[in-house]
Amino acid sequence: MNLSIAIQMDPITSIDIQRDSSFALGLEAQKRGHKLWCYTPSSLSLSEGEIWATGYSLALRDEIGNHYDMGPMEKCQLKIFDVILMRQDPPFDMSYITATHILEMLPASTMVINNPAEVRNAPEKLLAMLYPELMPATLISRDLDDISEFRALHKDIIIKPLYGNGGAGVFRLMPNDQNLNALLEMFFTQSREPVIVQTYIPEVRDGDKRVILVNGMAVGAVNRIPKEGEARSNFHAGGSAKATTLTPRDKEICETLGPMLRQRGLLFVGIDIIGNYLTEINVTSPTGIREIKTLSNVDVANLTWDTIEKERLNYAGNSIHR
Repeated sequence: MNLSIAIQMDPITSIDIQRDSSFALGLEAQKRGHKLWCYTPSSLSLSEGEIWATGYSLALRDEIGNHYDMGPMEKCQLKIFDVILMRQDPPFDMSYITATHILEMLPASTMVINNPAEVRNAPEKLLAMLYPELMPATLISRDLDDISEFRALHKDIIIKPLYGNGGAGVFRLMPNDQNLNALLEMFFTQSREPVIVQTYIPEVRDGDKRVILVNGMAVGAVNRIPKEGEARSNFHAGGSAKATTLTPRDKEICETLGPMLRQRGLLFVGIDIIGNYLTEINVTSPTGIREIKTLSNVDVANLTWDTIEKERLNYAGNSIHR
């Protein structure tokens, strides 16, 4: 099977190939003989029912500082591709949402991963709220009284933007911290969106586990350990990667989520688990597969393309993204 693959992602020139999952997925696709083409979401255009993007053919190498060759820039209709990987990083803003609407208009002959309609309908912190029994105590609100009451009840809390990513804007407020009102003023001056407030989970000191699910099945995991004196464990915030395995509780969480992810066409997903609690379901551009391969010798990119190729064989004009 030789497929034509378009990757919608952030500029290839600026990625960290040691940590970038899009790079790993592209490298594995190339290894299998698939042809790669790349574009940024800002180049998307919709005209008279046709979807276009300006991009370039791409050859990848697993060499730091010399990881790609780009072909000449060209404008293509996206319907010519067999598979499109929607892999740009958040923020999950109106630009991101618009891209999902445009990709959703592609004909059934082009398979989009993840399902753009379901990416749009599954904001990562909101989707997890479908499973309160798996989560720590959580509030999504911009009502000052509700947030104050939550803080009075749970004492030690985390506040973060509802549509943030990479640990940006995440704050821990301990019981004696007097900055709650100032933080809320900052959040609500900058945005009309609610914030997400969760009870602090002390087990985060032992790590925030990223588990990758492919077509609803857990295939690999990496533990992200926060730096000393840091509440955030995200790699972008300086968290370090450690090998890990799945506990019975982790497996229970994955088995609970799996049918929903398959039903929605969310083929490549990363969930976050702290202690015994699910905290996020990441469907936009989950990372972690490079670290998983290095630490655990589990090739998630290979398993992912096994699944994509199998799904593509069964696709045959049936739209997975409508």
